[in-house]
Amino acid sequence: MNAQNNPDSKIGALTRVQWLAVVLVAITGVLHVFAGIVEGRVPVALAGVGYAGALVLFFLNYRRRLLYLIGVPYTAVQIPIWLVAKSEYGVVDYVDKAVQVVLIVVLVYLYLNTPTEPAKPTATPAD
Repeated sequence: MNAQNNPDSKIGALTRVQWLAVVLVAITGVLHVFAGIVEGRVPVALAGVGYAGALVLFFLNYRRRLLYLIGVPYTAVQIPIWLVAKSEYGVVDYVDKAVQVVLIVVLVYLYLNTPTEPAKPTATPAD
């Protein structure tokens, strides 16, 4: 199969699916920081900062498989909280939640299709 038809083909050092996750995380992160500032809701802005932190760790190549796993509940829990805490919903709200649903699916895919990280060799005491 050629790279053009392979959804996992690499662009730079990341696959297309990883880049999709990066874009989705950036979108929802920016929307959360913006909404948190505009609405004066610090927890919403902090959720956006959490996404920014995840991107930093991702680009530092820090335990990406674990980031995918943690990202699923981190993102999923925001949907019911949004439904309960918000009284009026705008277009941006629905776009953000749609982005989050797609992000959850992408993160599950990445988690299931990323090999586990090899254990680092440990030093053994001399006999």
